Amino acid sequence: MDTKFIMKLMIDGNVNIPSLLIEHYHSIGLNEQECMLLIEVHSFIIKGDHFPTFDTLANRMTLDETSCADMLRSLVQHGFLSIVQKTDHDIYSESYSLQPLWEKLLRFAYRSEASSVQQENEDALYTLFENEFGRPLSPIECETLAMWTDEDRNSPALVKAALREAVVSGKLNFRYIDRILFEWKKNGIKTLEQAKEHGDKIRRRQPSSRTARSNDQDPAPKKPAYDWLDKD
Repeated sequence: MDTKFIMKLMIDGNVNIPSLLIEHYHSIGLNEQECMLLIEVHSFIIKGDHFPTFDTLANRMTLDETSCADMLRSLVQHGFLSIVQKTDHDIYSESYSLQPLWEKLLRFAYRSEASSVQQENEDALYTLFENEFGRPLSPIECETLAMWTDEDRNSPALVKAALREAVVSGKLNFRYIDRILFEWKKNGIKTLEQAKEHGDKIRRRQPSSRTARSNDQDPAPKKPAYDWLDKD
């Protein structure tokens, strides 16, 4: 056996296939045969044949020519493959393009990464609440926390700011935090900067008599807590 010749065939005949396709073809809606057919099309394109015939593709697979043609049409219809028309020196030609497939994979990878980051933020948020409350959250509290981020569309950073506001105010309970978030949403507050500016404005409007102290050893806080639950 000429091992050098065989190794040369193996090395020279390599076709690079994105690992995203191998790992996630099922997640984007492909089955094994469809994925393999797209890989075969990719192999032909890499080697310069941009529009392999049905019978040429079928010869490499367990599909017959008719099944191969039907599957290619289905892949085009479902946005995994496209047929590009070209004109070169008045010569008309067609070629397959895997651009739709690569775009689907990239969108899937982006959504997966964004979902992973969101999950990490949510896990950190739950941990922060449990640390501040000094106990595990109840199922109802977990549901409320999820509602603040999922249904009410509050960012984790804004929920953290509301928690911080409740801690500073000495009123660490979910009803109080919910009222803070409600007031912020009513006033169009979506960022930490807006929340801080809004809080400072409210504190400046509070009567100075609430912070006055005659005893220098018991000074008033510079920024007295604002009772959100007292608000009509």
